[in-house]
Amino acid sequence: MKTVFFGTLLLSLFFGVGLGSVMAGDGDYRHVVLFQFKEDATPAAIAGIEQAFVALEDKIDTIEDLEWGTNVSPEGLNEGFTHCFLVTFEDRAGLDVYIPHPAHKEFVAMLKPHLEKVLVVDYVAQDD
Repeated sequence: MKTVFFGTLLLSLFFGVGLGSVMAGDGDYRHVVLFQFKEDATPAAIAGIEQAFVALEDKIDTIEDLEWGTNVSPEGLNEGFTHCFLVTFEDRAGLDVYIPHPAHKEFVAMLKPHLEKVLVVDYVAQDD
């Protein structure tokens, strides 16, 4: 344990990252996914993708919660990303089950022909 803490401390000092953020692990693990669709993606195809993503919650046991929506920001800073999905896992192990899961792989195969860009951010939820 001392070695892990010392290594983490060195990383935080070297990279200028707060020790709390490096050692974070007590909060829920969040997986944020943003999609930018190709110009020729039809509304029907996009609706099917939305439904298929939501259906993953019933197919992958490690998903604790899944919410999504489309961009409604008046700021115009979305850079073409229109859809945001927030998937919550208990911990990193939940994500590790999700990524290679056959249902996720099937979804990705369905999505790819319609996808221009994807942005993914994972983080451990922090309380005040």
